[in-house]
Amino acid sequence: QVQLVESGGGLVQAGGSLRLSCTASDSILRFDVMAWFRQAAGKQREWVASFTFGGSPNYADSVKGRFTISRDAAKNTVYLQMDSLKPEDTAVYYCKLALPQVVYWGQGTQVTVSS
Repeated sequence: QVQLVESGGGLVQAGGSLRLSCTASDSILRFDVMAWFRQAAGKQREWVASFTFGGSPNYADSVKGRFTISRDAAKNTVYLQMDSLKPEDTAVYYCKLALPQVVYWGQGTQVTVSS
């Protein structure tokens, strides 16, 4: 069982930045897909950004140009750099690491953007 621990959430004003981290208890080199999702209150969880190891990152249109997904294999950590934050980015953010037949989720970290 792989454990994922997220951190970096918090309260920030519109236009500000945050960097989320997702640290795995095992090497992230194992995983085919690394992704971030988010879930706002009363809404379904939605995909934010992802990449396959060795592939280019992909972003939801709502965050393209503002968010950057990256990873540090030496630290077993996936990051989400969030710039130019907007109130509509307020949500609980989850990281997801996936193999073909198993998916691991983090516990979530709250991001609140005030106007």
